[in-house]
Amino acid sequence: MQKLNPFQSSRRQFFTKALPGCALACLTGKNAFSLIRADLPQDTQQPKHKFDDDFRTLTYRQLSDLQSRTVIDMARALEEEMGEEEVIAFLKDFSAKQMLQRGKMQAAQASTHDLQAYVAQFKHNEMFKKVLTAEIVEDTDQAFEMKVTECLSASTFLAKEAGDIGYAFVCWGDYAWAEGFNPKIKLVRDKTLMQGHAYCNHRYIWTG
Repeated sequence: MQKLNPFQSSRRQFFTKALPGCALACLTGKNAFSLIRADLPQDTQQPKHKFDDDFRTLTYRQLSDLQSRTVIDMARALEEEMGEEEVIAFLKDFSAKQMLQRGKMQAAQASTHDLQAYVAQFKHNEMFKKVLTAEIVEDTDQAFEMKVTECLSASTFLAKEAGDIGYAFVCWGDYAWAEGFNPKIKLVRDKTLMQGHAYCNHRYIWTG
């Protein structure tokens, strides 16, 4: 993972202070799909606040478009102050840390921590099927590979000519995600839709 030098660290502090709360909220997850419905505890004795009223129902494409536009606009604005290279480095670092924690949280809730336990989410989670078109190429206890030919995040970022930002924000954290679940799981990938390739070749290897 790319490390920031002291000069970059000071710039990074500026970045985090400059980001408004709404943008940071957008950046705290891999993507906005995890925020569709939040099952937060409700105090039934309190009247419903107007902020909790339903606004409208968004399609997955609309939600992805909203998220990508927010991230891209903020990144492009900060590039003028910080430079493109540093903004991309920050997004990669931020994404890796967030997804590492996500992997650890999943591991804490899992009964087993082998390769099959990790990749089960790609095979059985209906949310992934909504936002990805993927074919399983290999599925054993030692290796799992899927070929992704459609990705909603990639389509929305690329439509805005921001594949570099999308790769840093969406794709880069995948490596840390697997590591957070179990350091014995390694992601090997040299093609992504976000980088302009015809498909993503996600290959997870059990090194234990």
